[in-house]
Amino acid sequence: MPRPTPRPIAAALAALLMAALPAVPASAAPGCTTPLAPTRPVAEAPWPQLRYAPDRLAPLATGAGTVVAVIDSGVDRRHPQLAGRVLDGTDYLDPGDDGSRDCAGHGTGVASVIAATPRAGVAFRGLAPEARILPVRVSEQQVVDGRESGRTVSAAVLARAIRWAVDRGADVLNLSVVLYADEPAVRAAVGYALERDVVVVAAVGNLHAEGDPRPYPAAYDGVVGVGAIAENGVRADFSQVGGYVDVVAPGSGVLMAAPGRGHRRAEGTSYATPFVAATAALLREYRPELTAAQVAQRIVATADPAPGRAAGYGAGVLNPYRAVTETGAGTTGGPRRAGALPAERVDPVRVAQDARRADARRRALLVAAGTVALAITALLLAVVVPRGFRRRWRPG
Repeated sequence: MPRPTPRPIAAALAALLMAALPAVPASAAPGCTTPLAPTRPVAEAPWPQLRYAPDRLAPLATGAGTVVAVIDSGVDRRHPQLAGRVLDGTDYLDPGDDGSRDCAGHGTGVASVIAATPRAGVAFRGLAPEARILPVRVSEQQVVDGRESGRTVSAAVLARAIRWAVDRGADVLNLSVVLYADEPAVRAAVGYALERDVVVVAAVGNLHAEGDPRPYPAAYDGVVGVGAIAENGVRADFSQVGGYVDVVAPGSGVLMAAPGRGHRRAEGTSYATPFVAATAALLREYRPELTAAQVAQRIVATADPAPGRAAGYGAGVLNPYRAVTETGAGTTGGPRRAGALPAERVDPVRVAQDARRADARRRALLVAAGTVALAITALLLAVVVPRGFRRRWRPG
């Protein structure tokens, strides 16, 4: 898939980068000036779903009762797998609309990774299918022939969009958008969300080949910065590297819903981000006593160790099942800002296995020692004591 053509940082100070928008999006939403190519439903299970097995999580948590704000290109509620899951939102690009128009397909795809409901004959489903999506439309950018096109809002308006979502009851913010400048208004809006106990999850960007310019909001403290891996578990070549990467998740060849109906595949840290946002929704349902900071910390603390523990993976690869089920992880203090996985990081599952093996070894040694003692006693009774009687031994 093509990726955005880099622009000078000075020219991008107030520009919003919608990471990894597809070259050929999906069917058009009403009112879009550029019709989008139609798509068909895909029956087979996508690889991220095989990795995360939502059916295994469903008996524990589905995201019920949580609201995830998708601040993006809008979310098309017409898609059968999003029917009944999309709330009335808002539109900062064309004020007066409710956020349900998606002329790029980006926001609809992101929302479906979070909350697409199961449908007969379709294996694809969201990780938190009972979460509700709050759409906040801020862009209609697409990537055509490697170049960005389409409108987007300013950084100041993006900040207003973040505050609006927080004030409308969002439990989690999914920000599959990147600014390559530290905008004070956006920084303050993210702080506003964190202070009000909202989990903030953001893409780290796709410009690794262009030198990894610092991405915001992912680089702000308290935000869970998400990088991308491919199906083989290795960091996607476009996924940025830096201390702002907290975890990585599937971001290459990701299957998602397209506006109207059908499905499409795309790549980018944009599409890794909703896997983490969905995990946050699962945790907010399953562990309602946790603060947003504790939810973020738990997601990072339960990540699987990355291949080779190399840079660009943060704490490792997202593991939603461990995040939900493991005890004692991420319940004290706020989220940590992870760089490369430290060498001393220990897998809790491996620790438990080692403890069980050590206990088994101790029991085996005790049994062996008892067997030796019995053998020595038998020898004394059979040989030494009779000889002693023959030699007239007496107790002292």
